[in-house]
Amino acid sequence: MNLKSLKPIKGATSNRKRVGRGHGSGLGRTAGRGEKGYHSRSGSKNRSWFEGGQMPIHRRLPKRGFSNYLFRKKYQIVNLRDIDDLNMDEIDSKKLFDNGLISSSLQPVKVLGDGEIKKAIKIKATSFSQSAILKIEKAGGKIELQ
Repeated sequence: MNLKSLKPIKGATSNRKRVGRGHGSGLGRTAGRGEKGYHSRSGSKNRSWFEGGQMPIHRRLPKRGFSNYLFRKKYQIVNLRDIDDLNMDEIDSKKLFDNGLISSSLQPVKVLGDGEIKKAIKIKATSFSQSAILKIEKAGGKIELQ
């Protein structure tokens, strides 16, 4: 058995419909497009949002409320267990980036308290969770907001 001997199972594929190839093909004359009108001609597009000229639903419904989605702060997440594995005394976003824990040293970083920290470490980050602050200070470390 090799790659060139692979074939789809019987009934999995079928021949393409060849429309407009005469009456005997079953799809001659109008080629399955109906009689007359916009969609019987070439260049017609059936757009999913088009409702035949009536007022579309996105214009019928009122705009309501406010979304803060465009203005949200997107943090890169780092857990304490990952920081503890680094074996460093001082940690900032540059060192986290160099060790592959975050994807960019320019975006804000938030330290979460998942895992344990065993030694005193000074950590510089944009934000910390309450549990992370408690665990870092309990181990004798310091936090610094950037």
